[in-house]
Amino acid sequence: MRSFLSYCQRNPQVLIGLLMFLGLGLFWLLGPLVIDTAQASPLSAPPDMSPSAEYPLGTDSTGRQLLPVLLKGTLYTLQIGLVAGSVGLLIGVILGFLAGYFGGTVDAVIRTAADVVLTIPTLAVLVVIASLIQERLTPQIMAQIIALLAWMWPTRTIRAQVLTLRERPYVEIARLSGMGDLKIIIREIFPNLLPYLAASFVGAVSAAILAAIGLEALGLGPQHDPTLGMTIFWGMYYGAILRGMWWWWLPPIAAISYVFIGLFLISWGLDELANPRLRRAG
Repeated sequence: MRSFLSYCQRNPQVLIGLLMFLGLGLFWLLGPLVIDTAQASPLSAPPDMSPSAEYPLGTDSTGRQLLPVLLKGTLYTLQIGLVAGSVGLLIGVILGFLAGYFGGTVDAVIRTAADVVLTIPTLAVLVVIASLIQERLTPQIMAQIIALLAWMWPTRTIRAQVLTLRERPYVEIARLSGMGDLKIIIREIFPNLLPYLAASFVGAVSAAILAAIGLEALGLGPQHDPTLGMTIFWGMYYGAILRGMWWWWLPPIAAISYVFIGLFLISWGLDELANPRLRRAG
């Protein structure tokens, strides 16, 4: 606890980012107690109403109240980012450790597979897949699709880190003492990569959210779930900007900015733990 507090004193941006996400957590937990999320459905209120005491963020052209839409949309968008980032990083960790530690044929196969998939334009593949299953697309399915194309960079970077760590003296001592490969990976190498993996996780979540918003901006997101990106798309589709309906598109943009600022602050602070040069400079 003391080390964490001292770390936060040196890197207040991490604490600020964590507090921002704590605020989001409270919004999720307490929001449904005072906001009826069923009102995020069409025809739940008169259409095109500006913000008022009855409708704090107004309504859109389909009669959805935009405050519960913002609540559900923020949850869905972060859910996509967390699931896709976690799955993509997990695949990258497994493949990166196998390739970096064992080398040889295992390394050649994994490295070649990652290099080949990296040459494929990810956004184009996502667009094709999303357009094929557009009517059945949900935030959960969208997260899985993004995750399947999010493992290549983590695999390459983690492999490079493991390649350097496997030659360290403490790993050689563990190997000479008879410790098995799996125990060496779990007990000796993995703990030393935790700061780097934490920073990689934040980056993976940010990239997954960005990919999801990119698809949604094209209208290829979940058609029946009010994610933040789809809320902005429907606002553009119905001409909210030209009609002066700022309450339709500005709150989701502000929520997306809030999420990315929080992730950036956390990633910025974790860089010191993951980068030895920054630690020495501090």
